[in-house]
Amino acid sequence: MKETRQAARRHGRRRTLWALTPVALVTVGALICLAVAFRPGHRADTADTAASAAAGPRGSAAPVRESAPGSASPTVTRSPGSADSPTATARPSTASARPSAPDASGTTATTASLAGRIRPGVGYRGVATTYDAGTGDGACSYGPSDDLMTAAMNHTDYETSKACGAYVLVRAAGGATVTVRITNECPAGCAPGQLDLSAQAFARLANPAAGRIPITWKLLSPGGSGTLSLRYKTGSSRYWCALQVIGHRNPVARLELRVGGGWRRLPRTDYNYFLAEDGGGCGGTIRITDIYGERLTVDGVALRPGTARTTGLQFARH
Repeated sequence: MKETRQAARRHGRRRTLWALTPVALVTVGALICLAVAFRPGHRADTADTAASAAAGPRGSAAPVRESAPGSASPTVTRSPGSADSPTATARPSTASARPSAPDASGTTATTASLAGRIRPGVGYRGVATTYDAGTGDGACSYGPSDDLMTAAMNHTDYETSKACGAYVLVRAAGGATVTVRITNECPAGCAPGQLDLSAQAFARLANPAAGRIPITWKLLSPGGSGTLSLRYKTGSSRYWCALQVIGHRNPVARLELRVGGGWRRLPRTDYNYFLAEDGGGCGGTIRITDIYGERLTVDGVALRPGTARTTGLQFARH
């Protein structure tokens, strides 16, 4: 009988323990949750997660600016793009296409979709030398000019005449600045980043006797640039022609001729003409694209070799 009562008491204790175990587990779990909830930084982590979810993906593309067309004769139209010739998108720099001698403080504020080695918003570092610009003519084949605030771009950054017509702000170490237009090419002896300035432009930065000074420079999109013109090269005909753009505010990236229902993109020469060796499209509609992707379409430019014809238009300022 005594053994029976002892067995009953042991059985009762086991039942009590089994009944208390869930309560103990719930209590321990609650304590752990409270410890996690009140650990340092818990709320900040939660807020950051919520903010990130609400913000979504970052980054946006700046639109191409358009300005109203001026009076045009011949007929001229402008458009930000069309389906038959999509605008190229910017690609990450590679070793061979990286801007030469960039200024460490320079950042790309605006990335032009069709820019080559010389990119908007990027600061470049190099040296300035000087040469006798003569009448202002040079490898870009613009011809003589009364404006001698010009420069010859080093061979690497000249990039088969892609730098021709670009406006560049040059700054000397002492803070003096001058704006020049690229009209010439400095031979292979000029290092990447180097500008060979006209004597007149160099004198704005330093004593000409210095001969060679450190500089930084960057691309400009200036105001008050007038309107651009088109010129067929001497010897052009409907069987062979070469075309040039003159007086453009922004560097020219492409020139195309209308052929049938599409556009024919012409290759660029190192003497700054776009060439149609078989004459296809010569004397017809012309489309010009700057490095920002803006397009100007010009109709009715007579095929008169050696004569510059105004279009009444200009690329937008950036």
